[in-house]
Amino acid sequence: MTVLVEERKLDPVRYGKLLAKVLPTVIETEEENERMLCEVKKLLKKGDTLLPEEEKLLDLLTELIEVYEQKAYPIPPAPPYAVIQLLMEERGVKQIDLMPFLGSSGVTSEVVRGKRLPSKAQAKALAEFFGVSPDLFVASLEEK
Repeated sequence: MTVLVEERKLDPVRYGKLLAKVLPTVIETEEENERMLCEVKKLLKKGDTLLPEEEKLLDLLTELIEVYEQKAYPIPPAPPYAVIQLLMEERGVKQIDLMPFLGSSGVTSEVVRGKRLPSKAQAKALAEFFGVSPDLFVASLEEK
């Protein structure tokens, strides 16, 4: 037996009224961001009872907030050694475990302590070992 899920269609008139009430805009100030965050909280309180128009508005507000917060609170890229140290700690990896990817114990120690940047080949090998993007180890290389 196939269960048909009722498709919830967007009512343009209802959505227009909702937009007119909330007045979402490109966020340029912290005050506007706070106002949009309050609107998101109101919508989230409704839980699973959101109307399709409210779901669309929630998506829009979330996108506007994310764009503003990425500009207002940028996260600087971490240096490769900090990423390596974090991954080592999270996964219980010892420095000796990285030697096959970085070379001698001296080179491995220098890379892990931030005294030396990993080469692109080393960054790629580390990425494969940890199962992450090589960009985590290469992005900072281009800035130096």
